[in-house]
Parts: sequence; C-alpha cells; structure tokens
Amino acid sequence: MIFFFIRPFIIFAGILLVSGCGSLPFLGTTEKPPLPGKRISILAQEQTLQADSITTGKKILLPAPTSNNEWPQAGGYANHAMHHIKISPNIKESWSIDIGSGTNDTDWLIAQPIMADGRVYTMDAETEIAAFNAISGDEIWRLELAPEDEEEGYIGGGLAFEAGRIFVATGFAELICLDANTGKIIWRRKMDNPFRTAPTVRNNRVYAVTLANKLYAVYGSNGQTIWTHSGIEEPTNLIGGANPAVDAGVVVVTYSSGEVAALKVENGKELWTDSLAGARKTNSATTFTTIRGRPIIDRGLVFVISNNGRLTAINLRTGKRIWERSIGGIESPWVAGDFIFVLTNNSELVALSRQKGNIYWVNNLAKWEDPEDKTGRIIWTGPVLTSDRLIVAGSTGEALSISPYSGQTLGKIEMPDGIT
Repeated sequence: MIFFFIRPFIIFAGILLVSGCGSLPFLGTTEKPPLPGKRISILAQEQTLQADSITTGKKILLPAPTSNNEWPQAGGYANHAMHHIKISPNIKESWSIDIGSGTNDTDWLIAQPIMADGRVYTMDAETEIAAFNAISGDEIWRLELAPEDEEEGYIGGGLAFEAGRIFVATGFAELICLDANTGKIIWRRKMDNPFRTAPTVRNNRVYAVTLANKLYAVYGSNGQTIWTHSGIEEPTNLIGGANPAVDAGVVVVTYSSGEVAALKVENGKELWTDSLAGARKTNSATTFTTIRGRPIIDRGLVFVISNNGRLTAINLRTGKRIWERSIGGIESPWVAGDFIFVLTNNSELVALSRQKGNIYWVNNLAKWEDPEDKTGRIIWTGPVLTSDRLIVAGSTGEALSISPYSGQTLGKIEMPDGIT
C-alpha cells in the first residue's frame, strides 16, 4: 500500500489519502476468499437540502488560517476541532512510500497516519507500524505487532501520539504503547474485544472503543485501566468508527448503537447521555444507527452526526440539544469560527451556522459516475478547511476545492487513486 505525503498538508494525507488506499490492491500475498454474507447499502436516502431563507444576504466570515505542523492522532487534536489551517497555495506531493499491506477481501486499512515531532507514523492492514522522516520520507523503524497465533487481521484500530509515545489500538484486541523514537514496546495489554477505532490520548490518559461498544480509559504510562464505560452492543455495524473527543475535563464517546455519552475524565462518571438512533424511513434494506464521524468538542458545544439522519449541537456540560437538523452522514463535520461544514450521505456539502444550525449554502456534488443510468455511486470524503478552501475527495479519484464562503466549486485535482 503506497502512502503519499503532501507537505506541509498532513491533513490531506491523514484524512483523504489513506482512505483512498483502501481501494488499492493488496500487496505481497494471495488474496483470500471474500467473507460470506449479504452486502447492504448503508447510504440512507435524504431529502435535498437548501439554504434557509433567514440566511439570505448574510455572509460567512471565518478566522484567519493558522499554521499547523502536527497531526498527532485521528482527528488532529484530542477535541477534533482543527478550525482553519494554513497551507501553501500549491499542494504538491513531497514523497511517496510503501507502508505495507492495504485493503483486500478480509483485511481493511482504516488507520489514519499521524504526524508528530517531525515524523509520520503509519499502521497497515496487518498491524505493521512504521515511522518515517516527515521531510524526506526515509524509514526510521518498522514493527510487526500481529500476534503469531493470529492468521487473519481484524477491521479496526489506529494510532495516537503523546509525549514521545505511540499508542496503538488493534483489531487483535490489544492496546500497545511504543517508544516513538525506536519502536520499542513499552507495554502491551490484551483486552476483551478488538478495537473499533484509533485511540484518543490526552494528559497521560488513553481512550479506546471496542467492537462491543466498550470504552476503556487507561494510563498512558503503564496501561493500567482507570475506568470503563459501555454502550449497547450492535450486531451489524459500519466499518470503522469514531474515536472519542476529549476537552475541558470531559470525554465524549459515540457508539455504533447511536448513543452519545459525556463522561468525566478522572472517573468515567456520566455527565449526560443521548441517542441519535431515532427511527427513520429510508430506501435502504437496513438503517444503520452508527456514528462514524468523529464527535467534535468546540467552545462548550459538542457536534455529532449519525448515519441515519441526525446532525446536532449539544451543550457539553448539560447535554441539552441546542439545535438539530435532519442531516445524515458518516464523515466528520468541520468547525471553524461561527460555522460548521458537513458532507452528507446524499453527496451534499453543507455550510451551517454553529450556534443555530441555519443552512447558508449547499453544494450538490456528483452522485453517479453515470448519471443517466444512476450507476457507479460516488463516495465523497471530507471536508477539511485550508487557506480559504474546503477540500473533499471522491472515489473517482478527484479532489475538489470549494469556497467556504459561497459553496462554489473553485477547481479540482486528480488524485493517485480513488478515495473511499
């Protein structure tokens, strides 16, 4: 699996490019038979959105972009609020490297690369971790973490960095801590279930969610469990999931059941719980309540989107819903200034006010490779906000640049492969 690094835009590599690697062929071994079972479309049908009349004539104003040279965990920082990031006007590939195994019929590459202290860290579909120099792409170390008695990988897991340590959650039901400089294992713990997502780390506490919807909080120094919290188990889920958000002494966790919980970081005590799993009529064979987009904590509000059609802003301390829209998606919203940008399941990029949820504009992205026959559904990923442009990328291999102020498409570039 080839990793493409675009300097200094680690977000592009972390959020967009690694997703596209899922469609690259598996390297190095013979492909295995596909898993049995019926494949079900997860794209719930939504009504077409349009701008609210109350926003007519009102302008979107954003804070100035600021430089960001690190991306230490999935979602950027622990609260997942990255705001407006400054990059070069011309995005160029700096280097590319083979990080190991990509997606095939049994193993899925879903772990985003991270960047910290001048290094890029990756995890492939078979749980091989590698460290590269962020400037040159030179490999620094590489380590295989899959247990010897495991014949096949599992879907899930990822990486996080803090204080010179790499924390790894794996599909083999392990939490592992590595020395970021050498790759040496500091501690390794076997847990009761495989991990769904990458871990989140803040202030020597590591938070990770299992496939059984159980959140572990452990000390980063020794892996000792501090507390746990459980949601409702779900028999059917989307691939991947959302790592928790942490800020202001609160961890916000989302589960595949559609549940959301705000917990005290020191003891796991519930501040509030909510559910975005309300019944909706769709054309899908099954309506998945999964929350796959990462929750965002930003200035006292929590923003969460569910697959089955709810986007909501919640007061971090009280759990009161501030506003709610009938918008479904599996991509993480992006918050900047007084606005929030979100990609819907209906291939719409939408700009909303952060405080009230009013829609300012809607960009209807292409849905089909063949619009006349409605075949070849295009899957979009994003957005990210960089230097006055929103970037989204699609399964056809195109990345679009869109104005955050008007929603107008500004241009496009061809990517090395499709992004899904």
